[in-house]
Amino acid sequence: MKFLTRDGCHLCDEARPVVQRVARRLRVDVVEVDIDSDDDLTARYGLRIPVVLGDAGQVLGEGLIDARELRRAMREVMG
Repeated sequence: MKFLTRDGCHLCDEARPVVQRVARRLRVDVVEVDIDSDDDLTARYGLRIPVVLGDAGQVLGEGLIDARELRRAMREVMG
């Protein structure tokens, strides 16, 4: 899964440990991506970060990331 962030994003800083904890619990790898390194990601997700994407690009969470909701969304896409 991808965790979309950017430098100076306080919501990203708050979400990071939640995303890491949920991913560890479900044994899923997390790739953190700074959206400012990619013009397409910046255009698409600029004000929506943090965003958690599944392997197929589906949005699993954004903004205030809740561990319970993220776990549920991840389990749905994992089957």
